[in-house]
Amino acid sequence: MFLQSWLRTSTRDVIGWKLLSRCAFITGALRAQIPLGPVSDASLYPGQTLGLPEHGRGSLAGWWPRIGAMVGDWAASMVIAVALFGTGVINGSGWRVFMVLAVYFVQASVLTALTGGSFGQLIVRIGVIRLDGEPLGWWRPFVRTALKCMVIPHIVVGAERRPLTDMMLSTVVVTRRG
Repeated sequence: MFLQSWLRTSTRDVIGWKLLSRCAFITGALRAQIPLGPVSDASLYPGQTLGLPEHGRGSLAGWWPRIGAMVGDWAASMVIAVALFGTGVINGSGWRVFMVLAVYFVQASVLTALTGGSFGQLIVRIGVIRLDGEPLGWWRPFVRTALKCMVIPHIVVGAERRPLTDMMLSTVVVTRRG
């Protein structure tokens, strides 16, 4: 509301208002043209085209467990980073501010390689598997976590609730609950 009134009151920002409305029109038109996945058949469920069950163990993990796992991972990483490097990781500057991210990278990569899930994923009982059923190995969890630390590849989500990182590495996040 404030932005609209501010843009309308200034003569130089009238051009900005027109530009904003044009961008909104273009993005809305583009959004209408982008297919959001296999939604034409109502009988399809998320994960069906990947060969995953609809419910239970091995089904595609939902959004809330994924968000809960990320919050759990980040909280655990903050506690460990504060214990190792002091409170400067939260309110300091310099190299210490990156220690939470470094701790997250190490714990998520190592735990995913060893157990198939990070600390938070193990708590909410979800995990990462390869689509071909083979073990994850060592390099996939490290590359997946490095890409997740860069944020953008992980928030670009395609069909079947799979982020770009999972599509690149042929992995998927599944439920471990029975």
